[in-house]
Amino acid sequence: MIKLQKILLADSGTGNPKELFQSLQDLPAMTGANVTILHVVPPQASESEMQNKLIAGDEILAEAVQTLNLDPQNVTTLKRQGEPKDTVCKVADEIDADLIIMGSRGLKRLESILENSVSQYVFQLANRPMLLVRDDIYVRKIKRVMVALDKSEKSQFSLDVALSLLNGASGVELILARVNPDMDPQFAPTSPAEIESNTVMAAALPKVKRMNVKYRAVVTGGKPGVQLCKLVDEYNVDLLILGSPDRRPSVAKALPDLDRLLGTSLSDYVRINANCPVLLTRQPED
Repeated sequence: MIKLQKILLADSGTGNPKELFQSLQDLPAMTGANVTILHVVPPQASESEMQNKLIAGDEILAEAVQTLNLDPQNVTTLKRQGEPKDTVCKVADEIDADLIIMGSRGLKRLESILENSVSQYVFQLANRPMLLVRDDIYVRKIKRVMVALDKSEKSQFSLDVALSLLNGASGVELILARVNPDMDPQFAPTSPAEIESNTVMAAALPKVKRMNVKYRAVVTGGKPGVQLCKLVDEYNVDLLILGSPDRRPSVAKALPDLDRLLGTSLSDYVRINANCPVLLTRQPED
């Protein structure tokens, strides 16, 4: 099983990452998780402005602790000064986080470069799973979790994360979604037997059945990003889990990833357009 016991919750004071964490708390897999709540104060133009921001940071952290109502033994607050995007990555490594939870403005394509998106930067450079929730998303109780499947190892890791997250949960349904880019959606299988005999689905189902998780399976074709977002709406999904690309090499850390930011990345498309929180899985490096 995949550990999800060391959580880094990056709280900027805006958005709804706290609400997302609260929805996860209903899952048995999250019981007893150690949560580090991080607030980063970026550089300010003057010393007085910095002091005001530091005071506001204390208030944001205090409110987060009160809102989450966690066991004091399981929560740590951190206030750091510096560039938020670098600091989140650094703290995630310091505490060896199993999961990063962040808010996202959902900036599209070139906007992420021009507006120095913190979540986009962390997504590209962190070597661990990251759960993003757009500021305009209404966070619901988690009842339907969709995992995107393909033939890659990243997909199998995503399925392992999904099963770990749902282990012991009642009343939660796992939706297995396979989007074949080479298939015309008009010719997608519709009967349960045809869907479950799909090569990718057939490889995943034994693991799902061993876990005794309630599930349904869907196979369709077309552009994966577009189709996954459609399935999120069709099935009223509360959380989408998707394998993300390998993080960028350290030599390229200072450079914007133009290909991904301009929309060629599946994970980038989904994090912007899916109408639910998105968990982008990535295997931690040894």
